[in-house]
Amino acid sequence: MTIDRVNYIDPIQPGKKSGRVSQVNPAAKTDSISFSSEAVEKSALYHAIELVSAAPDVRADRVAELKAKINDPSYLNDRIIGATADKIMEAFGI
Repeated sequence: MTIDRVNYIDPIQPGKKSGRVSQVNPAAKTDSISFSSEAVEKSALYHAIELVSAAPDVRADRVAELKAKINDPSYLNDRIIGATADKIMEAFGI
């Protein structure tokens, strides 16, 4: 017994000419993007962290200034030593 196909479909269909490709409409609405306020804040924070990370750890001008002060005999007096000791005590919560 032989079964013939009903409505046989040719696997290779003749090419069809498509119509003319439509031109892009210049008046069409353009794409846009918007950022949430949270995203803007996080971006600013990330940028600040990157700037701080890129900054040098030692400020040479401040180190030179402090060395000059310490080498000056009139700078180290009881008032300066007492204030420094108080700041150290405060830092340790004592």
